[in-house]
Amino acid sequence: MLHYLIGPAVGAVIGYITNDIAIRMLFRPHQAKYILGVHVPFTPGIIPKEKARIAGAIGKAVSENLMNREVLENSLLSDDMMSKLSNAIDEFVATQSKNEETIEEFARHYLTEDDIASMRTNVTDGVVKMITGKLQDSQLGESIARMATQHVMEKTRKSIAGKFGADMLLQPIAQLVEGILAKHINEILHNNSQQMVEGLVHDESEQLLSMTMRDLMTGHDDQVAQIKGGILNAYRVIITEHLPRILQDIDISGIIENRINEMEMAEAEAIILDVMKKELRAIVWLGALLGSIMGTITSII
Repeated sequence: MLHYLIGPAVGAVIGYITNDIAIRMLFRPHQAKYILGVHVPFTPGIIPKEKARIAGAIGKAVSENLMNREVLENSLLSDDMMSKLSNAIDEFVATQSKNEETIEEFARHYLTEDDIASMRTNVTDGVVKMITGKLQDSQLGESIARMATQHVMEKTRKSIAGKFGADMLLQPIAQLVEGILAKHINEILHNNSQQMVEGLVHDESEQLLSMTMRDLMTGHDDQVAQIKGGILNAYRVIITEHLPRILQDIDISGIIENRINEMEMAEAEAIILDVMKKELRAIVWLGALLGSIMGTITSII
């Protein structure tokens, strides 16, 4: 009986120890060893020895199979992802619908005072420039003069003087006045439009920034829905049109390869063991099982 027990027991111990040593030799030693100037075989371990090649292979595999355009687009534009993004927007709107902070106070959570001031200045200047340009380049003076003279002529036509044909007598004068009035209005707009617009835009921007987030969100369902649709469409455009360009500019394979090569072998070993600890331990015990089976067969033979 002892003869039949010793064989499996010895086989199990040998299988366990050899597999455990083999796994350790994957990582250790981290550096090549020398005795009297002679290189010790199997040093460094297999992974440290082939670290550069493994890093390159992992980087290539990730960039070609895990981080390529098709995989990322399928993941980032999946129904589940779009649903999550839509729900996140809805949750944000619902939360801000109860927020009593002003828009400026809310912005301070994400921007510095300098950023807010710069944004206010840039937006105000941009709007002022756009509106001023439109006013100066438009035929607003002619439109205002035409409406003014038409209003006067209509009043004259309905008055007692109109019954005696006064409006017909005033028609040539009205045309002359309309041209002079249009010219003066255009000059006023050209010389003073920026100042007028600046005051209006500044007042409106201050009122907007002092509005609470609740007031901004409440009662503007159509606008909020349009903004939400715009965000979702912008997200799709970024993924479909700009993602390929981003992937071309980013050397994912090189980044991964460099990161692995920069890692200390002890760090890499700890990461691998942390991920595969259970599987590697199973290999060790499998060695013990196989050794026990081989020992049993040897004892029987």
